[in-house]
Amino acid sequence: MLLEFARTLSFFVSMLALYPVVAGAFFVPGSQWQDRLILFAARMGLAGCLALVSGILFARPWVNKDETGQDGAGRRLLAALPVRVYLWTVLSVAILFLLSWYLDEFYVPYLWKSLPY
Repeated sequence: MLLEFARTLSFFVSMLALYPVVAGAFFVPGSQWQDRLILFAARMGLAGCLALVSGILFARPWVNKDETGQDGAGRRLLAALPVRVYLWTVLSVAILFLLSWYLDEFYVPYLWKSLPY
């Protein structure tokens, strides 16, 4: 019972830790891209630690057999739900961050030149 509550709580905490990663990467007005990248990396590390702890609770490496009596060696840490959600979120946010950085540096200046005044 306590393990199920700890799993649920750790899962929601790890999901809430991903929110500042996304918000800090895109929605910080008036900051430079380099500053956003540093904040993104720091927040990504913190969210990764929380997802790793939650993944350990989901994978339960201290249990040799699962509920069906079979060997639980097939359960790996990277297959745990919180770790998978973290990895997919970080991958997608990194791709979107690089794309937005590229568009801001090379495409937006051309838009400003063609505005009628």
